Amino acid sequence: MPDWLTTTFESDVELELGMLVPRILLAAVLGYVVAAIYRYTHGRNGEQGRAFMATLVLLTILIAMMTLVIGNNVARAFSLVGALAIVRFRTVVEDTRDTAFVIFAVSIGMAIGAGFLKIPLIAIPVAAVAAFWFRPEAVAPAATDGLHELVLRLAPATNMATTIDRALEPLVRTARLDAIGTARQGSAIERTYLVTLAEDPAKVVETLHRLDGVISVELKRR
Repeated sequence: MPDWLTTTFESDVELELGMLVPRILLAAVLGYVVAAIYRYTHGRNGEQGRAFMATLVLLTILIAMMTLVIGNNVARAFSLVGALAIVRFRTVVEDTRDTAFVIFAVSIGMAIGAGFLKIPLIAIPVAAVAAFWFRPEAVAPAATDGLHELVLRLAPATNMATTIDRALEPLVRTARLDAIGTARQGSAIERTYLVTLAEDPAKVVETLHRLDGVISVELKRR
């Protein structure tokens, strides 16, 4: 190998391949474990759920790599923090449990990168039990399983926010207005809520459809 190429990539700490490869591979394996725990305890079906699981795996690997790069060098740690500070994520996390799994993946990757294998081996089973114990199916009845998207199309020039809130109160456990806009070329107002149900979905749709000013009701699982 040419001397200029060797000197260009010299580092202040020599990391052996025999150490790097197992740690990165183990981070990938444990990242898949974290994603599997998410899938079978809190995961959502569809493309969004698969994308989030891929994110968990990649986060575990990348954080392990970053921890290896930083090592015990404080200056390098501050440099990486400054470089990563320019990254902006604009996707809103709808479920706080998703945030917990992101932190889970980051912690596992950091532990593997730093060489603390015992920490993830103990923490993963404990976290898996906790996630399984508090999964949505265990906390709520089957009819209220998971997050739902509720779309109400209303007649224009009607102020129904208070009426809808009162109607939703006995029907849902949680409700959050996610979007509002016009529909049908301005002939209707569309209000989109993210809800967890407390009643049967059919009853929710039927009750809301009876309200004066409601043109249509659409309820679907997220």
